[in-house]
Amino acid sequence: MNDADVSKQIQQMVRFIRQEAEEKANEISVSAEEEFNIEKLQLVEAEKKKIRQEYERKEKQVDVRKKIEYSMQLNASRIKVLQAQDDLVDTMKEAAAKELLNVSHHEHGIIDSIIHHHHGGYKKLLHDLIVQSLLRLKEPCVLLRCRKHDVHLVEHVLEAVKEEYAEKANVHQPEIIVDEIHLPPAPSHHNMHGPSCSGGVVLASRDGKIVCENTLDARLEVVFRKKLPEIRKCLFGQVTA
Repeated sequence: MNDADVSKQIQQMVRFIRQEAEEKANEISVSAEEEFNIEKLQLVEAEKKKIRQEYERKEKQVDVRKKIEYSMQLNASRIKVLQAQDDLVDTMKEAAAKELLNVSHHEHGIIDSIIHHHHGGYKKLLHDLIVQSLLRLKEPCVLLRCRKHDVHLVEHVLEAVKEEYAEKANVHQPEIIVDEIHLPPAPSHHNMHGPSCSGGVVLASRDGKIVCENTLDARLEVVFRKKLPEIRKCLFGQVTA
């Protein structure tokens, strides 16, 4: 084999190697391009997924925030309704308390007339309240406290009270001591925030350990608490807590 043949064969081998190299390079390039595209697609999908998750998270946050705001507004509305109901009930109670003043109202100038000629009304109510208190206490000696304004009426009914209690309880007539300390006067414009009493009596055992508060204000409070569910049902159509 001469030099020309050798040179030719070498060139063929070089071309073959170059061709193989180019084909391999193309394969690597195509493979790299495919891998790049796959990886790029995966990265894009991962980012899309992350964005969707972030959007869903924020959407849930917005939804939760809306629910919280709605719940707060609903609770605020309920509180306003309940407050309005309580205000109405309090207004009724205040009106009832004012009516009590009409029950116990009498003028100093006509006390004698009331004592001698009036057998009903507030004097009869005082009589019944004292008897009821005595029956609850069942004490042979009691201390009675009333408003200064009512002392004359109380003293006038005491004998009848003792007789009725003794008959009902089948005991001796009790000793009733009218306390020199009086219950507060009726509420007035001059005494808006001070202690007041619309009428009635407070009886206690002589040692002060047992007390029966039978004032008109106390009885109104008891009746109002007892009848509150019925009052609310009548006013608002249902019983509310």
